Amino acid sequence: MPKTLLLLRHAKAEDQSQMFKDFDRELTSRGIMDAARMGHYLKTQGIAVDAIKTSGAARTYQTAKIVAEQLKFEVDNIESVDKIYSGGPQAYLATINATPNAVNTLLLSGHNPDISYLAEYLTNADVGSMQKCSMAIIVFDDQSWAEISGKTGKLDKLVTPDDLKQSPA
Repeated sequence: MPKTLLLLRHAKAEDQSQMFKDFDRELTSRGIMDAARMGHYLKTQGIAVDAIKTSGAARTYQTAKIVAEQLKFEVDNIESVDKIYSGGPQAYLATINATPNAVNTLLLSGHNPDISYLAEYLTNADVGSMQKCSMAIIVFDDQSWAEISGKTGKLDKLVTPDDLKQSPA
């Protein structure tokens, strides 16, 4: 059975300041709206997720939580993976490879530049730098999560918040 990976860059967060650690930055009102639109988009496209994994940083967890709420995914089942925050693309790939095979659709919420690099590595597509709250939808034919590596996926679609603002939410 094909596997679908949804790579989601976190939505717009507060600017970094000396008062907060980068890890603790939260979403802005625009970020909250963009995440809700992305979740609504997935719902209207009939895309259901079996698992959600996210960096432990506040902004990525909040983005994943808002999308999960739109999809009626149980928020308590979101898995926070701390190594995604600073582990580079290898940490993302290790997280993907450790996903149980019973999961057919995985949403992985993380940070740039790693998430953009990962999308390009997995698909060999020119993704560029993903905008905040953008999602790369990647399909893998007849592979287990453990077998996923470079150039094994096909970029099905790259969805940006700007794409969703052009259509009614």
